[in-house]
Amino acid sequence: MEEAIPGDYARSEKREGRVSYLDGISSPADVQKLDVEQLKALAQEVRDFIINLVSEKGGHFASSLGVVELTIALQKVFSPPTDRIIWDVGHQAYVHKILTGRRDRMWTIRQYKGVSGFLKRSESEYDHFGAGHASTAISAALGFATARDLAGGTHKVVAVVGDGAMTGGMAFEALNNAGHQKRDLLVVLNDNAMSISPNVGAIAHYLTTLTTHPYYARMKKKIGALLGRVPALGESALELANRLETGIKDAIVPGGLFEALGFRYLGPIDGHDLGELTAVLSNVKGLRGPILLHVLTHKGKGYSFAEDDPDGYHGMTPFVVETGKKKPTGPAPPAYTTVFGDAMCEIAAREPKVVAITAAMLGGTGLTKFGESYPDRLFDVGIAEGHGVTFAGGLAAEGLRPVAAIYSTFLQRAIDHTIHDVCLQHLPVVFAVDRGGLAGADGPTHHGAFDLTYLRMMPSMVVSAPRDGNELRDLLWTGIQQAEAPFAVRYPRENVPPGYDPARPMRRIPIGSWESLAEGERAVLLANGAMVETALAVRRILLEAGFPVGVVNARFVKPLDVPMLRELAARYELLVTLEENTLVGGFGAAVYEACRHEGIAPRALEHLGLPDRFIDHGSREELLQEVGLTPAQISEQVTAMLAALPDAEAAPRHRKHAEGWLD
Repeated sequence: MEEAIPGDYARSEKREGRVSYLDGISSPADVQKLDVEQLKALAQEVRDFIINLVSEKGGHFASSLGVVELTIALQKVFSPPTDRIIWDVGHQAYVHKILTGRRDRMWTIRQYKGVSGFLKRSESEYDHFGAGHASTAISAALGFATARDLAGGTHKVVAVVGDGAMTGGMAFEALNNAGHQKRDLLVVLNDNAMSISPNVGAIAHYLTTLTTHPYYARMKKKIGALLGRVPALGESALELANRLETGIKDAIVPGGLFEALGFRYLGPIDGHDLGELTAVLSNVKGLRGPILLHVLTHKGKGYSFAEDDPDGYHGMTPFVVETGKKKPTGPAPPAYTTVFGDAMCEIAAREPKVVAITAAMLGGTGLTKFGESYPDRLFDVGIAEGHGVTFAGGLAAEGLRPVAAIYSTFLQRAIDHTIHDVCLQHLPVVFAVDRGGLAGADGPTHHGAFDLTYLRMMPSMVVSAPRDGNELRDLLWTGIQQAEAPFAVRYPRENVPPGYDPARPMRRIPIGSWESLAEGERAVLLANGAMVETALAVRRILLEAGFPVGVVNARFVKPLDVPMLRELAARYELLVTLEENTLVGGFGAAVYEACRHEGIAPRALEHLGLPDRFIDHGSREELLQEVGLTPAQISEQVTAMLAALPDAEAAPRHRKHAEGWLD
């Protein structure tokens, strides 16, 4: 592994005394004009650019550095956008974006109205398939290959997947199907989980160079034609040769599984050797059928701090290039994720049956300290949320108390498992649903916009959303202490509000109970989760204007506090629900349904939440402004609602506010 000096990368793209190849790249066609030595220089320039970019703007870092040479080689050998290159996940595609005409706009990456941090079809003709979740590329690529064949096309289709994506079952479902269909499809397995062994690399180089060369393929075919009728222990000579080739390769390289699935396995090869990469890809391009090329890369390549700690440098906020340290920010309360992780350690010390499950997001879900303290009670199932949920069900069925910590957007992938394997059997699995609501710069693939909707539709599921760090601890404790039902605790990607006290004893909260935080006149705001602090801010604004409104912490979305709802409807002229979830089937819809079923007749019931569309990326503050959920905007809307109230004799009114849609 080459030694990297981080300070070198604080320089501009144009290094002293060197031609800048990057300045001349506006599309893959420009990459194809360069020879191998020029490509190596280009790779260094791209790496410099990414280090400078992410140090200033933040973003996905180590994975982008790891695929510099691989991306350049793919664009050198293939002809995008005619040839389809499908990237898995998308956070490894910064190099792809830089080389496909978006270099100047990369300084807006992950910013409001700027370049997306993931692949996005509407952003570029080179982004053939949007990707924010892992393990999808092979399935999508097979779809592209099938469509090509049905249309009589001849272009190539390539899926680039990380080794992490291979922990997801969908990837193997796709491999199985693709191997069966026998279509021309190249899967590039970007394996950054191991360093490159010289011995393995040399053997792999020999085998791959030999078996991918056109002369080898022609020679094998001719020998087979000549000897195909010669018996050899009951087999043709060609069959025997195939068995010998497979046996020798399987004894040396880990390709047996892929071969069994119908793929021709090639590699592993050095993913940072542009000469070898371009040569092998050029040979592979001429082969037919499903092929898997195993490429070894090093995550964080070229920046020593990221090489030494690839997980820590996976996603970065702005940092100092020379030291690798994040740029200092002012003091702030801990994040909800941190509060959750600390609470899990505290609870585990008291409750020996508590175990934790993560789907390849140990640090992201705050469970690192739990894993260090209780390694035998932490289970990382890989990028396999469905398996993780069913696994949790099995643990619960045997009397353990599993807590499945999964991002809201990733739990969507396990809806079936949650319904059939947990809810149907009334198993007391606790779901710690992180990133509920708007997830900021990660954008629509990562916003937790739907969890209140899909969780509350599940029979027996308890759905809660804490207003602050103290209540997060209480609700987590409540979920673990009860044993009657699955229990979801949903919280945002935010710091907890002021007032968090980790020394405060945890307490059980009566399931289905709400909390009145402030009395008011005429109108009351029913809010849950992060919207509670927003509702209190709205109250302060309206109080100054002489319109005091009530505020209720509706911490349980299911079951609702029907007795309190009945009291509120009798007391206030206007009930307004606030949620950071889609209005379709969310908290507001639950309140409306409860009123209809329980015979509660509020004079006016209004709903404010996320509109029925996918919301782009940006800071949470910018996105809340876009959808009309800032305190100032809500204050204006509530004022208008009060002004528009009909006479007392008029019929009750129900309205949803979502970009002008009224019901």
